[in-house]
Amino acid sequence: MSDLPDHETDAVEPGRPRTEQPETDAERRRRRAQFLRDLAEARELRARVQPRRAKAARLRHAMRMRTFRW
Repeated sequence: MSDLPDHETDAVEPGRPRTEQPETDAERRRRRAQFLRDLAEARELRARVQPRRAKAARLRHAMRMRTFRW
C-alpha cells in the first residue's frame, strides 16, 4: 500500500511545509493582491498583443454598461 498517495497530505499546497500553521488574513490578502496585480498585467499584455480582440471586448463591455438597468 505504500505505492498509493496519501490523500490527506496531497491537499497541502506544493512547496509549503506540512507543519506550517494556517495562513493569517494578512498573508491571504497579500497573496490575493499579488494575484490581482498579475491578472491585471496579463490583461494589459493580452490587450497589446491582440488589439482588435481587446477593442471588441471594450465595445461589448461599453454596450453592456449602457443597457444595464440600475
